[in-house]
Amino acid sequence: MTITNQDELDGLKAIGRIVAKTMHTMAGAMEPGMTTRELDEIGREFLEREGAVSAPESTYDFPGATCISVNEEIAHGVPGSRILAAGDLVNLDVSASKNGYFADTGATFRLEPVRPPLDRLCRDGKRAMQIGIAQVGSGRPLAGIGNAIGRFAEKRGYTLIRNLASHGVGRALHEYPEEVATWPDKGERRRMHKGLVLTVEPFLSRGGMWARDGEDDWTLYSEPSAPVVQYEHTVVATDQGAVIVTLPG
Repeated sequence: MTITNQDELDGLKAIGRIVAKTMHTMAGAMEPGMTTRELDEIGREFLEREGAVSAPESTYDFPGATCISVNEEIAHGVPGSRILAAGDLVNLDVSASKNGYFADTGATFRLEPVRPPLDRLCRDGKRAMQIGIAQVGSGRPLAGIGNAIGRFAEKRGYTLIRNLASHGVGRALHEYPEEVATWPDKGERRRMHKGLVLTVEPFLSRGGMWARDGEDDWTLYSEPSAPVVQYEHTVVATDQGAVIVTLPG
């Protein structure tokens, strides 16, 4: 989507706030002993109360209102009977639509106590996203996002999952630009135009390189097996840089 007027920006910000509040409501309710299906129901109820529609359900017939990925699951985890436990890393990925506008956000949360290396991975995963967002703006190269994140990851001794990319969003869950690398990509020549709406969502890992399919045709796992975290915002490219629309307040 390309934002062309204030009404469009307001519509995008409205659904952006909803998905952000949904995610943080779920995170606040998360506790050892609950199932991922129970956690998903909290997200579903919040979305419905706000008049929003789950994007993975409406777009792909995903079997859940939100994606919940625990530990070895790195993306698109299906809510179900899995029981959360102390020490788990839990990724919540919430996307939804309202009044024709779509927004997408995600973050990895910790159920304490978490081992120090994983705590550091979470903090650096969020920082990697922020570094990518800082590269967003009118006329800037899309490759700048992955180049900046790649430099950060290499300096800190991390790897990046290289087949899960950022993407355009706004009038659909996935749209132009369909794939924006969050790792260095020498073949990327496109530039961001003013008003472009996209996600920035690096998958930072302690050794993982690729996402592989699981047995349920939805859940993705790291290859080679390694801890992975993901943080995501929906942003708009402007002359002043990135405007983040998936903020709760």
